Amino acid sequence: PRNINNDIYIPLSVSVLVSPTRSSGTALDEIGIRINEARKVQESANIIKTVLTRLHNKVQDYEIIVPVELLRQSQSTQRIFNIVLGAIAGISLLTGGIGIMNIMLATVSERTKEIGIRAALGATRLDILFQFLIETLLLTVAGGVIGILLGIFGAYTINIYAEWRTVVSFTAIIIASLMSAIVGLLFGLLPAYKAARMDPI
Repeated sequence: PRNINNDIYIPLSVSVLVSPTRSSGTALDEIGIRINEARKVQESANIIKTVLTRLHNKVQDYEIIVPVELLRQSQSTQRIFNIVLGAIAGISLLTGGIGIMNIMLATVSERTKEIGIRAALGATRLDILFQFLIETLLLTVAGGVIGILLGIFGAYTINIYAEWRTVVSFTAIIIASLMSAIVGLLFGLLPAYKAARMDPI
């Protein structure tokens, strides 16, 4: 049986210093390849197979082993991680939305005189509705921008001090901005509607 304690592993970049020959018993018989992303493992294996088939003149004298079970475990862990993060984000959005709604309801109560004067001077209910919706939208977008900046700063801090590779996705930033705007609009509807329905008197 093979004793793995007798194996020596070197990077491919320094393998040019070694001249393996079958007669000396040091022929290359195995190559280990690490893929950065689990979802690209199978795709990479297919590309490697195509290259080896061409190099071996279409002779299948090699075997490609893909650790499918480890890959499935990695994907399952990633799925659970995404679900947990999604649940935390959903709770945070709900809590933030309720907080914004309470703030805007308090604002409407404090600005009763202003709303009455605007209505008396000819502002329609739709004008008042849009006014408070825009204010809520500005509030949530400002909060979203602060959150995105803190997220980027946190990612780079982890990258520097914990030496974990982090990636800030432009798509994630766009989605976060849209979500903050949508939350502002949804939870700002009730205060805006209440303001619009006020009697000018």
